[in-house]
Amino acid sequence: MRRFKLSAVAVALVLLFAGMATAGTLEEVRARGELIAGVNGGVYGFSMPNDKGVWEGLDVDTARAVAAAVLGDANKVKFVALTAVQRLPALQSKEIDVLCRNTTQTLTRETTNGLNFVQVNYYDGQGFLVPKALGVKSAKELRGATVCVLPGTTTELNAADYFRSNGMPWKPVVIEQTAELNKAFFAGRCDSLTSDVSQLAAQRSVAPNPNDYIILPEVISKEPLAPVVRHGDDQWYDIVNWTVMALIQAEEYGITSKNIDQFLNSNNPGIQRFLGVDPGLGKTLGLYDDWVVKVIRQVGNYGEIYERSVGPNTPLGLERGLNALWTDGGLMYAAPFR
Repeated sequence: MRRFKLSAVAVALVLLFAGMATAGTLEEVRARGELIAGVNGGVYGFSMPNDKGVWEGLDVDTARAVAAAVLGDANKVKFVALTAVQRLPALQSKEIDVLCRNTTQTLTRETTNGLNFVQVNYYDGQGFLVPKALGVKSAKELRGATVCVLPGTTTELNAADYFRSNGMPWKPVVIEQTAELNKAFFAGRCDSLTSDVSQLAAQRSVAPNPNDYIILPEVISKEPLAPVVRHGDDQWYDIVNWTVMALIQAEEYGITSKNIDQFLNSNNPGIQRFLGVDPGLGKTLGLYDDWVVKVIRQVGNYGEIYERSVGPNTPLGLERGLNALWTDGGLMYAAPFR
């Protein structure tokens, strides 16, 4: 009898710890009362603190949208600034819940690194920024150039492939910290700075004299940038993935942070499901049925986020291009909410 009791206690402890070990990210975030998001600490328009210390940008608002969906409050986010080298290990080791840091989806990252990329929140491509005084009009003229580049990135690999495939020697200047890399370029240590075109526009916008620099016309890669989560937690993947798609779908419906209350009375069955007026979709994600309402009311739709972060009326001045809705000739397309 004593042996049976000890066995029963042991089994109970095993079950208890097994339950703790398999607790999903959703439960962990709710228990903590805060989402921990990895971001880039110094890319204007995507993720950067303003002069008051408040984080702003397209990636920042993506993380805030996830917090609104899960916790009902877009402000319940702790932002952790990570370098390109730090970002994937931080997610793998569960130091962060989600990575919203201009990270390119690749096969290796989704397999060897054990990560899942959700819906793309910015379609980009790699380019080159040079001083006008260099007199270069094309990347094909960068033979023998010194090029500032971040380590541990697709950018570094793409640059090496580009110069090798074009039979051009080059001299990479590799610096891990984005801010230090930019300082090196603007101080004249490099002939060119290579990165995603959006980031080059961001770095140029905060240069001492932005008009002294040009982005060369060549785009040498495809860079689908998307939030990232860990393998093995399908529910959390679904939540982050569909939150990004909700931002896109809201723009397609014409639902904004300012007019969302009007749409709550819509007779459109698709909008009723989308906003949770017709209940059911929230439960499938483990969320409340009005999760989309909380996201759009607090953060806005994808178009609102884009325009205030990187759009034509910002210092970056980026047109929508590939990031326009599919109905406007772009690639932003949300799967059906049904």
